[in-house]
Amino acid sequence: MRVIAGAARGVRLTALPGEAVTRPTQDRVKEGMFSAVQFMLEGARVLDLFAGSGQLGIEALSRGAARCVFIDENREACVVVRQNLKAAGLFEKASVAGQGAAQYLSACREQFDLILLDPPYRRDAVAAVLPAVAAVTAPGGVVLAETEYGAPLPERCGCLVLKKQYKYGKSAFARYEAETPLEDGAGAEAAP
Repeated sequence: MRVIAGAARGVRLTALPGEAVTRPTQDRVKEGMFSAVQFMLEGARVLDLFAGSGQLGIEALSRGAARCVFIDENREACVVVRQNLKAAGLFEKASVAGQGAAQYLSACREQFDLILLDPPYRRDAVAAVLPAVAAVTAPGGVVLAETEYGAPLPERCGCLVLKKQYKYGKSAFARYEAETPLEDGAGAEAAP
């Protein structure tokens, strides 16, 4: 597993052994995910939820994101994320917290331009967390959610609208975009 583009390109990253705790995203899936958001990464505020090894957030930082918050409930995974951030030279642009996604999201008071979701493969894991994710997604922001292929996903969830799904063998990822108030009809009336 490595950083595939940007300032930390080629840096090898580690993960906890076994897929019971972390399931690293394949390079081809990661490349597809970041191709979908390449023009919005510069200066972005990123949340890597279910961080695992931290590879997705580290990829975003390597490609120009301003900062990234890494959340994982497994304390050992958080240690690995910190090690990987140091190896990539990106530690100063990050914060890492060992807590569950729901707990973090319920207390979160900031908004993010890009949210990366890679929960354990359970057919409803992404759908279950999306309402809370929508609340912390900035207007015009993007949520990229990796799932097992065929996982049920809603077309809409709060401000989030499913724009596209991509399939990579047994894996897939969905791209949600947060509507801005003018897009969803809640904006100001048009000027005369």
